[in-house]
Amino acid sequence: MNTILGKKVGMTQIFSEAGEAIPVTVIEAGPVKVTQIKTVETDGYEAVQIGYDDEKTHRVTAPLKGHFEKASVELKKYLQEVRVDNAADYQLNQEFTVEIFEAGKKLDITGISKGKGTQGNIKRHGHHRGPMTHGSKHKRLAGALAAGTYPSRVFKGNKGPGRMGRETVTIQNIELVKVIPERNVLLVKGSVPGNKGGLLKIRYAIKGQEA
Repeated sequence: MNTILGKKVGMTQIFSEAGEAIPVTVIEAGPVKVTQIKTVETDGYEAVQIGYDDEKTHRVTAPLKGHFEKASVELKKYLQEVRVDNAADYQLNQEFTVEIFEAGKKLDITGISKGKGTQGNIKRHGHHRGPMTHGSKHKRLAGALAAGTYPSRVFKGNKGPGRMGRETVTIQNIELVKVIPERNVLLVKGSVPGNKGGLLKIRYAIKGQEA
């Protein structure tokens, strides 16, 4: 297993042995449990479903309750499917913790970015503003959107005002600074997507991993 689920706690800093200040994000990760095993014979591919964070009974639907009972797993709030090479190596109710990770390795962390609501083109896309003097009425407007006579429409993909944030974002090759197994905590260098308390998917980096 090379993947685990967790929650963003916040940011702080720690000091290396050389006295260097390292900005880190604190992530409370796992433990996760195997709730379903998928094989080529039954589903056409190899995968393992993991569950994270205990959930109250009244917040779980009846079909999901049956799903957890079949796996002999406590009710979970989050479910995530992870592709594996050999699903037969896993068992239902098998538990994984932060100990599957090694300090110094690179991680890919996926989360939902902070929502910023509807924003203008300057904040959303980094466009320049218009002149601020001489009677200008185009200080922060988008400006020309398309040709007038032909094609008489706005091209698809035009960068304009609209909803900003709350998108799935993956930060690649982020360094794992420290693992604290007794507290189910990972310390990673730099920032990660999302609000405090937001769900994160943590896995070993696909690219740029040192041997």
